[in-house]
Amino acid sequence: VFPEDLPRLPPPRQVEFRIDLVPSATPVARTPYRLAPSELKELSEQLKELSEKVFIRPSSSPWGAPVLFVK
Repeated sequence: VFPEDLPRLPPPRQVEFRIDLVPSATPVARTPYRLAPSELKELSEQLKELSEKVFIRPSSSPWGAPVLFVK
């Protein structure tokens, strides 16, 4: 269903998305999920590849989401 390798991002869309935050909202601190050494290695490789393709970039936002591997 999905290509093995994505060479680039899709073309820009006509619609721009954004999330409006409640002004007084603050992030809730949670302990990250534990990862097995093999999962940590895979995560590192995925992040490196996606970063090199400029699909993702570093963030200094206090908001985030946990990483969850799915088979």
